[in-house]
Amino acid sequence: MLGLPRGAEWIIILLIVILLFGPGRIGKIAGELGRGIKSFREGLGGDNPDEKRETEAQDNSDIKK
Repeated sequence: MLGLPRGAEWIIILLIVILLFGPGRIGKIAGELGRGIKSFREGLGGDNPDEKRETEAQDNSDIKK
């Protein structure tokens, strides 16, 4: 019965992937994936650096009054 790969099977799969793509290309793909995930999280959180600066500027102006 087919199931999830186990220890030795993962090693074989990783070797095949490295042979097909090479370590340099795998690193680039992983970096792009990480940037995509970071961008997605920022989009979900609504964290916009420009909005943070405006909020901080308003907070500072309220303190000076």
